[in-house]
Amino acid sequence: MNVIVIGAGLAGLTAAICAAEGGAHVTIVAPQYSERAQSVMAMGGINAALDTKGEADSVEEHFKDTMRSGCYINDEAAVRRLADDAPALVEWLAGSCGVNFTRTESGQIDLRYFGGQKKARTAFAGARTGKQLMTGLIATCRRYESDGSIERLTGNSLLSLIVTDERKCAGVVLCNNVTDEITSIQADAVVLCTGGANGIYGKTTGSVMNDGSATGLALEAGAGLANLEMIQYHPTTVDFGDKRLLITEAARGEGGRLYTMRNGERWYFMEEWYPERGALMPRDVVSRSIYKVCNMMGLGIDGKNQVFLDITMMSDEIIRTRLDEVLDTCTSYINIDPHSEPIPVYPGIHYFMGGISTDMRHRTGIESLYAAGECSCQYHGANRLGGNSTLGAVHGGMMAARTILEEVSEGMSQSAADKALADAAARRAQWNARTDKDLCSVSRAEVLKKTASVMNSAMGIYRDGVRLNAALAELVEIEDKLDGLSLNTSYSDRQRLGAMLLLARASVMSALARKESRGAHQRVDFPETDDSRYRRSTIVTSDGGRNLRVDI
Repeated sequence: MNVIVIGAGLAGLTAAICAAEGGAHVTIVAPQYSERAQSVMAMGGINAALDTKGEADSVEEHFKDTMRSGCYINDEAAVRRLADDAPALVEWLAGSCGVNFTRTESGQIDLRYFGGQKKARTAFAGARTGKQLMTGLIATCRRYESDGSIERLTGNSLLSLIVTDERKCAGVVLCNNVTDEITSIQADAVVLCTGGANGIYGKTTGSVMNDGSATGLALEAGAGLANLEMIQYHPTTVDFGDKRLLITEAARGEGGRLYTMRNGERWYFMEEWYPERGALMPRDVVSRSIYKVCNMMGLGIDGKNQVFLDITMMSDEIIRTRLDEVLDTCTSYINIDPHSEPIPVYPGIHYFMGGISTDMRHRTGIESLYAAGECSCQYHGANRLGGNSTLGAVHGGMMAARTILEEVSEGMSQSAADKALADAAARRAQWNARTDKDLCSVSRAEVLKKTASVMNSAMGIYRDGVRLNAALAELVEIEDKLDGLSLNTSYSDRQRLGAMLLLARASVMSALARKESRGAHQRVDFPETDDSRYRRSTIVTSDGGRNLRVDI
């Protein structure tokens, strides 16, 4: 059986390992090596009800916290399976994959508090959990690479999915990012593990390699997308040029406090407004609170959109060993010593709860096409718990692989792949033959900059119908100009830009369709939550072209 995995982060590596363990031949396709995947950037931890703190935690509590944080539009059956499987999954990572989790004095996996959870449930490795998880999975993957069960095509990006007339995924068309060579690969199953839609927003905490184009290509191919309006703003990020740097939630989990100045004194606003959990309220609540302090009350530090995160009360040992990544970020990039100075923070785009709609076995609406990790939509609903992203990625990759091994049969015809390659080559030749320089006046950089400006203006922490409708019109105008891209724009760049703009438009249409406020989606013109009409997912589908439909 031939399985193609697009993406080499937590979800992709897990899917590849589990499929190879079951006897499949796996090809991992990614623009960069796993060491540069966004998963490496995860700091905080991975959730599992291990109860090593003796707080009577349970998988039922984990399930309830996840559903509550997701405002009950997450897939209940999938979330229950996620919570049930989490303890064994973390033990698999620690045992079979050798992940070096932080341990208690008695040798048990240590746990920390994270937002939206009353129990210590987040296993971690200092503040570098993503690096440790990836190190363990990369080493495990290499064992299968050494015997040929897994091979890699690094430096390639998805150009299109090959879908037969019977709506079955038969493989992929790829483009080499260096040579611009186009190739096609036949497969019995394809798993998309391509991350979130950072590219259409520009300045986020995520990797610029996760541009959202693969999700847009899936929409073009006939897969449904769900809950695209649900975008998580992480409460504590730092502005740094073209990015926002993440200050992990672990800083608050270890006792960090948020404050601003009011009447010449420190005001710990989260502790006053939410005395039970304070700064460890769910991320959407904390982000909206910081927004209110800065934009509605005019109490941002130094008149700017920022408040202080204070960890100066913590010991040097805690900061150096449990928050080492925070220490490194502050000293290396913003010239702050968190031992003695508070950290100026403000919410920034961090995670996309929406994505390719999948069922609890990670099937999409196209046969033999699966999705896992941040590009899929299933577990997180309207707001994700910290620590559930890494869990969802590993669990999703494992579930997709298991489903493939149980359900997919071998024998996909090569003819579909050959035809798709020929079609792509013909379209590229046509694109390269353009000669009308008067039309070729728009640069790729201009398109991305304009798209990000439109999306950030309309899809912020608070939205309204006027700005969303204006954004929709602007996105259509940008799409109309794509064929006027400058002559030095490659065909593959043109295709990915088109897919990204389709995804951007689908996201705005989803936000318009949800005429209520729920979790990460806050409409000032519809401030109430309406369970009778909207306690469900938005679903966007395509007619195979630019025409989109939203159902809710």
